[in-house]
Amino acid sequence: MPLFEKPPIETLAPAKDRWTPLYLEHGRLEVDDASVKWISGQGLVCRLPIATISALILGPGTTLTHAAIKVCADSNTPLFWMGEDGLRFYSYGIQPNHDNSMARLHAEAWASKKRREEIARKMFRFRFEDIEVDSATIQQLRGMEGKRVKFTYERLGLEYGVTWKGRDYNTQKWDLADGINKALSATNASLYALTSAVCLSMGFLPQLGFVHDAGTLPFIYDVADLYKHETSWPAAFQAIRQDPKDDGTLARQFLKERVEQTKLLQRMPRDLTKLFQSGA
Repeated sequence: MPLFEKPPIETLAPAKDRWTPLYLEHGRLEVDDASVKWISGQGLVCRLPIATISALILGPGTTLTHAAIKVCADSNTPLFWMGEDGLRFYSYGIQPNHDNSMARLHAEAWASKKRREEIARKMFRFRFEDIEVDSATIQQLRGMEGKRVKFTYERLGLEYGVTWKGRDYNTQKWDLADGINKALSATNASLYALTSAVCLSMGFLPQLGFVHDAGTLPFIYDVADLYKHETSWPAAFQAIRQDPKDDGTLARQFLKERVEQTKLLQRMPRDLTKLFQSGA
C-alpha cells in the first residue's frame, strides 16, 4: 500500500484557494504515515497539508526525499529553491499543470508581435491607470516605469522613516549592502516564488516575457512587477523600520501578511486570465 494516495485531479484546490507559501530551511522534508512531514534541525516535527499550500520555498540546509517530490507533483504543489538571506531565487522544481491550453495561449500571444505589444501595454496600464499608454512606445513606457519605481522607493522611505540611498547591491559583495536593500531582495525573491507558483499552476510559461526578455524567468518578473508596490516593497521597509538588522525573517513575515491582506492569491489568477483576453 502506498504511503500517500494520489488525490484525484478534480479534488485539487486551484491557486486562488490555497494558502500562502511556506518557507522552510535547515531541515528535512519526507513522507511518512500517509502525509508529508517536515523535520526541523531542532527536531520539531510538523505535518503539512501539502495539497492546500500554494508553494513550498526551500531555503539553505534543506533536504528532501524522492517520495516528497512525488507527493508535491501529485498534489500540484510547486517547490522553489531560494538562497541564503533570500538573495537568490535559484529555480523551481516542477511544473505542476495537467492542461496545456494556457501554455498554447501564452506561446501564441508571445509569437505575435502585435499581441505581444498589446499584452505589454496592458501590463503598463495596470501600473498607470490614469495615463494614456497607447500613444507611448514600449521603450518610453519602460522609462516611465523606472521613474515610478524610483519615486515609490523614496516615498516608502519617508513613510516608514527608513534611510533610502537607492537600489544598490552587488551579489559578489552582499555584506556591503544596507539593510533595506537586503530586505527588498528577500521579499522580492519570495514574491517571485509565489508568482511562479500561480503561473505554473495555471500553465503559463515563465520563459516567455512581454516586458522583460532577459534571464530565465522574464514572465515571472513581468507579473510580479504588477504587485510589488503593495506587497514586497512596503513589507521590506516595514521590516527595517521595526528591526534595522532583520535577516529577512521579519520581512518575509510582513510580506505574508500583505499577500493575505491584498488577497493576492485570489486576484492574480483573475488578472492573468484577463491579461490574455483579446480586447479586454
